[in-house]
Amino acid sequence: MVKKKKRPGKIRLLIQCAFGALSNGHLIGFKTGKIYTGALKVLCAPGMNCYSCPGALGACPIGALQAVLNSKQYHIALYVFGFMTVMGTFFGRLICGFLCPFGLVQDIIHKIPTPKKVRKLPGEVYWRWLRFVLLGVFVILLPMIVHNLFGIGDPWFCKYICPVGTLEAGVPLVLLNPALKDAIGWHYAWKIAIAVLILVASAMIYRPFCRYLCPLGAIYGLFNRFAIYRYHIDTEKCVGCGACQSACKLEIPVWKKPNSMDCIRCGECRHACPTGAIKIK
Repeated sequence: MVKKKKRPGKIRLLIQCAFGALSNGHLIGFKTGKIYTGALKVLCAPGMNCYSCPGALGACPIGALQAVLNSKQYHIALYVFGFMTVMGTFFGRLICGFLCPFGLVQDIIHKIPTPKKVRKLPGEVYWRWLRFVLLGVFVILLPMIVHNLFGIGDPWFCKYICPVGTLEAGVPLVLLNPALKDAIGWHYAWKIAIAVLILVASAMIYRPFCRYLCPLGAIYGLFNRFAIYRYHIDTEKCVGCGACQSACKLEIPVWKKPNSMDCIRCGECRHACPTGAIKIK
């Protein structure tokens, strides 16, 4: 008889909350409405955590990448690429499951009772490729090739799409700085609409931003098959019952694809496996 494993949800939630608090530990920023610009700000945080959040102690890798690509002074973001490569090589999308503050927000909202929880959208397989389109077009190509008269490009993904910046930076800074309220226009309304849509969708669909839109998750997902931390199926124990897929909120057939690029390593599949066939390798 296989010894019943402890459910991973509570431990994961504690880690998520602890890391979210640590990465946004500049508490005075939430009082003054000023962004931390100290020595730590040159370092990237592993997950999606906006640079402009009043409490943020580090930079978002996607924002940092665009800041280099749209610059007329620099052309290659060696540090950012190196950072994401190291994080991906060691952990893959474990970072999404445990160390991303916006992932925590979506997890909490999904716990809200709704009349129906949507396991997957029609054409799910195609929707999941959208994050790669956003990565290629809005994060890399547009910042590199579309410049103003001064030779500087926009951080297209951060400016026009990213709900993380809206929630963590846009809303708090406007509330804390009365002068910014006069600058509110269609662009702010557009970003608020995207953020609200994603937050509402999170109550019914598990992690819609991570699933369909997050370019950082797309990058880390490419490393899942090769990361030092990855899953392995013991074929002698696996009976193909599908319990792992039923437990997976992202609808991954773990017994077939234990290292799918969609997997955030939440551990629910390992807890649900009746024979203990899913191993950490």
